[in-house]
Amino acid sequence: MAFEITGKIIDISPVNQVSDKFKKREFVIEKKEAGGAAVFIDYIKFQLIQDKCDLINESFLNEEVKIWFNLKGNKWERDGKINYFTNLDAWKIEKTSSPDRVQNTGTTTTLEDQPPENDELSDLPF
Repeated sequence: MAFEITGKIIDISPVNQVSDKFKKREFVIEKKEAGGAAVFIDYIKFQLIQDKCDLINESFLNEEVKIWFNLKGNKWERDGKINYFTNLDAWKIEKTSSPDRVQNTGTTTTLEDQPPENDELSDLPF
């Protein structure tokens, strides 16, 4: 299931070549929510993997964006200890107009149209 969120990109990491077959790029958005008289700010880290690393570059910094992403969870075991971790895998990013900027002409930059195939499930016989 795909999710979507909007926010302002505040940090973009360089591409990290984890192994010869796997690379990722992380970025952080600032998400503001009004709660009565208070404003709550969340800082949410996403990752782009493999060929999706090219969906973002430094020109996105401080831009308002809409992000489509998948929620992924994994189990990792080492030396008898079990850890769980969750990733937010972005697969589409659009720049949107920012409320504190001059209104754009309404155009958006679409960088990807379809969610990626789930590699773990792509070899199932059904």
